[in-house]
Amino acid sequence: MRPSFTLGIEEEYQTIDPATRDLRSHIATEMLSQGKMRLEERVKAEMHQSVVEVGTRICHNIEEAREDLYDLRRNMIRLAKENQLELVAGATHPFADWRKQEIYPDPRYRQVVKDLQLVARSNLIFGLHVHVGIEDREEAIRIMNGMRYFLPHIMALATNSPFWLGLNTGYKGYRAKVFENFPRTGIPDAFASYSEYENYVNLLIKTNCIDDGKKIWWDIRPHPYFNTVEVRACDIPLRASESIAIAALIQATAVLLWQLHESNRDYRQYARPLLMENKFRAVRYGLDGKLIDFGKQAEVPERELILEYLALVDPVLDELGSRDAIGGIREILETGTGADRQLAVFEKSEGDLKAVVDYMAGETAAGLF
Repeated sequence: MRPSFTLGIEEEYQTIDPATRDLRSHIATEMLSQGKMRLEERVKAEMHQSVVEVGTRICHNIEEAREDLYDLRRNMIRLAKENQLELVAGATHPFADWRKQEIYPDPRYRQVVKDLQLVARSNLIFGLHVHVGIEDREEAIRIMNGMRYFLPHIMALATNSPFWLGLNTGYKGYRAKVFENFPRTGIPDAFASYSEYENYVNLLIKTNCIDDGKKIWWDIRPHPYFNTVEVRACDIPLRASESIAIAALIQATAVLLWQLHESNRDYRQYARPLLMENKFRAVRYGLDGKLIDFGKQAEVPERELILEYLALVDPVLDELGSRDAIGGIREILETGTGADRQLAVFEKSEGDLKAVVDYMAGETAAGLF
């Protein structure tokens, strides 16, 4: 049976003090309760109190997802302003110090901090997570295996974290380097079956490594509670339209991989160490770097690979109704990623990181009002 290929999108936002442009903790106070009154379970706390997470409903197509995500961003921007805050979509804050951030008072987060200590406290990052509905768990594992190859390409498009602790890191997607300090992160190995994956999870539970599958934080995973494959690799982009374009690309990739399997063709599998080489290149250089084409055993400019990627998924776009949304990928190629644009403001302002935060706040609201 064909999977539903429904979409769910989660975004994590920064809450900013308009005067200092630094992060400001809010979530244990009124903003979370106000958000839940307006948006119900579509808004929730994260581990650090200066992070607020939203999630769309289950959406049947990319246009539903766009409408829901835009509504969430609009509401959260208004809610932030009512609480004398600015909302910013950036995967790291340009200069905030994680040591000054408060942890949300929740037993789950207290346990994570107890287990991971400084690694958890320093994990002040903001991501985009995209769920694609794939009800059959064996199908989910197959599609996850195939999609691993494309994760570096997608990550390069989403890069939006060039700064950390007031420094230009030299990376376009430094969030990935912060998060890899957690256990069970990065691109996973391929699994021969869902039962093999289940055995892996059950062994970790039995040996007190984890209490459930949610503590497997890979760049892509079968969600432990929902019938989805969840892509967790991406920085949150500056603009909502960019999040929608990337979600559309992820959905189209899943459909393409399903169609290939149905016609007795599957995308070639590559070992995790090779894929991690491309991941490093993607987060280091973004769209300006080269990835390895493992079939050709050669380096290829990332922008060329993205155009090849778009041609590959093109046959499924019309049935998904996502051709317009995917057009946003071409816009990213033209305008640069969030990281590229942050760095341009940094250079133009002669290193003024507050000007970068102001630019990010403006971009977060772009196209929504």
